[in-house]
Amino acid sequence: MKLLLFVTGRGIGGDALLAFNIMEYLKQEGIDSEIVLDPSAPGYYFKKRNISWLQSPIPNAGGHAASKMKLLKAGIKATLASMKGASLIRKEGADGVIGVIGGGAIIGSLSAKLARVPDVSLVSTPTDTKISLKLNPTLILPESPLYLNSNPTSKYDFKKQYFPINLNITQGNKNNILDKLPSQFDDAKPSILFASGSTLFDGMAQAARKFAEENDDYNIFVIGDPLKEQLNEVIDYPNIINLGYINYIADLYDLVDLAVITDDGLTLHETIACQIPVVVVLGVKYGRYHNLASVFEGAVLESGVDNITEVVKDAFDSKDSMKEAAKKYSVDILDAPYELCEFIKKHMKK
Repeated sequence: MKLLLFVTGRGIGGDALLAFNIMEYLKQEGIDSEIVLDPSAPGYYFKKRNISWLQSPIPNAGGHAASKMKLLKAGIKATLASMKGASLIRKEGADGVIGVIGGGAIIGSLSAKLARVPDVSLVSTPTDTKISLKLNPTLILPESPLYLNSNPTSKYDFKKQYFPINLNITQGNKNNILDKLPSQFDDAKPSILFASGSTLFDGMAQAARKFAEENDDYNIFVIGDPLKEQLNEVIDYPNIINLGYINYIADLYDLVDLAVITDDGLTLHETIACQIPVVVVLGVKYGRYHNLASVFEGAVLESGVDNITEVVKDAFDSKDSMKEAAKKYSVDILDAPYELCEFIKKHMKK
């Protein structure tokens, strides 16, 4: 069986990592798959791993923050994109399609319909959720507004699904990195990770700086490539340990006592899987709000930049109960990749 994964975005961030994880788990099941990106996507995530990809238009409607005008323009582009997508499916002799979030889910669905092959969509935005449930079997990710809805409806099969993380993320060992850490690191202090994924966004940098200005009794780690050069100045502070882009995140997870991250995606799933208490800083990524503190109730606290010290200290006061809650969710997150594969295999059978 050969499947095409239509992937939203530029092939450089969380959507690319999600697609890569799916591809790896399908490979373990003996299923071949190839990535499809928009022609404008640089695909750095895949390029670094020597993974080639196919190209077909995948217009982006703006995701979670899409306006009506953006949706209208994307709808017009989607017609042509779907025809080209269907042509690619036929050319590659694909047996089915997996649409990965946003434009990937929508164009994947429409292209599969035109090519008359089965499709499964992973959805996380209001638009991709609404469209995919009308067209094909759907995996509803926690970011979707329908995830917490007790009674979504569709004539097609659907399942609420945690993100499929790389399970090796839970196998880190802090001893592997102790000699790599700057001299600022003090093993006697609790450690906090500030992260907004592989990219450091403004709000997360500001939260780290504010917390550092108000507290000197923690190791404050910041990771990620700054979204803009000026953010290097924001996190240039004596008690901030700026690690930049790292390739030892699993080991760092094993070291930290608390993660301060964004209200979305794989990083949140990874930290919960590692049973790390979490504080999410709201609105960091384009003002998005996913209410994931309700999805992972008891393991996650919400904060803004202004009250970051107060919430972090609340989290440390509740550390034991938050770890217990994370432990409960961790079991299901670790099962999620296998459940995803079973759902896909079920609906790809001809």
